[in-house]
Amino acid sequence: MNLAIMLLVAIAIASVIGTVLRQNEPYQNYIIKFGPYWHEVYKSLGLYDVYSSIWFVCILAFLVVSTSICVIRNAPAIIRNMQRFREDIHVRALQNMPESLAWCTSYSMAETKQFITGYLNKSGYRKKFRGTDQHQTIAAMKGGCNRVGYLLTHIAIVVICVGGLLDGNLPLKFKISRGDLKIETREITVSEIPPQSRLPSDNPTFRASVSIPEGARVNYAFINIAEGYLLQTLPFSIEVRDFRIEHYMNGQPKSFESDLIIHDPETNEVLETTIAVNHPLVYKGHAIYQSSFGDGGTRLKLLMRALHDKELSELEINGTIDNYTELATPQGSIRLEFSDFRKFNIFPANAGESGRKFVDYGPNFTFKVRQADGTAREYVNYMYPVPLEDNMFFLSGVRSEVAEEFRYLYIPVDADISPDRFFRFQARLHDTDKINEIAERATTSSMDLDDNIRMDVTQAMLMLLRLFNTGGFDAVAEYVLQNVPEPDQLSYMQTYLKVLNTALREIYLDVLRDEEIDTDAELDDEYIVFFDNAINALNAIHYYGTSFYLQLADFEEKQATGLQITKAPGQNIVYLGFAMLVGGIFLLFYVSHQRLWFILQADGQKTQIVMAGLRTRHRHDFAREFKKLSGELQNALKS
Repeated sequence: MNLAIMLLVAIAIASVIGTVLRQNEPYQNYIIKFGPYWHEVYKSLGLYDVYSSIWFVCILAFLVVSTSICVIRNAPAIIRNMQRFREDIHVRALQNMPESLAWCTSYSMAETKQFITGYLNKSGYRKKFRGTDQHQTIAAMKGGCNRVGYLLTHIAIVVICVGGLLDGNLPLKFKISRGDLKIETREITVSEIPPQSRLPSDNPTFRASVSIPEGARVNYAFINIAEGYLLQTLPFSIEVRDFRIEHYMNGQPKSFESDLIIHDPETNEVLETTIAVNHPLVYKGHAIYQSSFGDGGTRLKLLMRALHDKELSELEINGTIDNYTELATPQGSIRLEFSDFRKFNIFPANAGESGRKFVDYGPNFTFKVRQADGTAREYVNYMYPVPLEDNMFFLSGVRSEVAEEFRYLYIPVDADISPDRFFRFQARLHDTDKINEIAERATTSSMDLDDNIRMDVTQAMLMLLRLFNTGGFDAVAEYVLQNVPEPDQLSYMQTYLKVLNTALREIYLDVLRDEEIDTDAELDDEYIVFFDNAINALNAIHYYGTSFYLQLADFEEKQATGLQITKAPGQNIVYLGFAMLVGGIFLLFYVSHQRLWFILQADGQKTQIVMAGLRTRHRHDFAREFKKLSGELQNALKS
């Protein structure tokens, strides 16, 4: 019993883990969620596929074997005990029972026996007689099915475990270990998946998932295993006519459902239905669940804006989610891999935003810039400017690893809620001829110096601008540390920053003059704040990792529904085991096996009666019941 309890507790804990932690996800998802270290720990413990892990199967198998042996050993004795009335019991045994009573009645033995028999029939007892006319034993019992509860609960454990094993991934893992199946790890099209990584449509049990765009039709699903997947062929095809989703105010999904069309080539039937969360479709033993949603290939219209080029060139690019675009750049060939699109991005509102609790920052898209050597950085760009601390910025996040948090580039907007001024500003910084002209004009107009010193200052200004363009303020600081003696570094740094700020300001004013803004008059705070924000963004560009910025100009959204498809023949076995377990527990707790014995001994015209009783459970309640029963019999058979 102690061993069984320990095994059941272990299985219960493992089942909780398997329920809370989503099973058989791609390893990359777990790395993002837990980090590399804990990912390896959980992976070694088999927590990503609990129900097929070696330790869980061993516990399950040991529990099945031990419980089966227990049932086999005890079932015959239990059945015999249910059928045995023990009518050969001795009078001394009755007298030694906690609940026993003896008395004498003036009725004859035949009359006494008839009365007791009628009383037992009325109370629902089964009975058996033994003896002679002078000595009679009446053995009665009811609730014998209580012992069936013991068998049912133990057999139910075996049935549930067997059903669970039938629906597990053990057969797949066995075939993989033998080499009959090969886990596919490459990102390739379905047609390119080799036969060794495909499962037939008559596979008896599986749990797979697939994402289907609106308007698409598929006859397969994917089984995630370890670091790869297997392709599960379906005996029918699923077409998604439409997908709908509703959100709460905080942006969380409220409900989502899919309009499906099932095409069955065997019967040429077409079944149209709608599934939603917790309302699956069961077709030919396959349960189709609404499990998730995602992008189904949204088309993007993008504007590529240069960050380091001399000229401000704008290139229109068309992209599609879950697809890529090859581009040739001066730095070499790159690939833009578009991975996700979100139409709504709901965040808590800042204090004082018209009393709103949440604000929608609008659409964004995620993509990777992959270099020719295979290295890549991931980016997420927002379509519309986002309000931050009373200013508006176009946000672009970047990270080198999926486990990292995004670091954001904040591009300020101009009066037209556009990033155009910022890109004109940065383009002007890379226009060598214009920079030389502005530097000479700045030293001439603001500094009363002779020609040689003015030339030196101009060259220093140009040098600082080149350093700033290549590495921001960090590059200027590095130059001072390497070329200026330590005692003079602080004063040089302060001077260089003043000269650099003067140059940047002159370039910015030149950009404003192109916009026909009067720079001779005192500038409004709006222009000053924009300048500060633009300098901060320009200083961060060299961390950005690419020479261009992709601005989302327009999109054509296309959604996809995420379906989970399961075939679980062991499910009905588990339900049967559960019903047996409930029935067994009910019998054990609410039905008591109780016995009554009456030994009648003829004493002339009188009859000596010895009465005793026994119950397996709730003995205190039985003591009261026995007292009531014996009292009624005594009164009825009063001498």
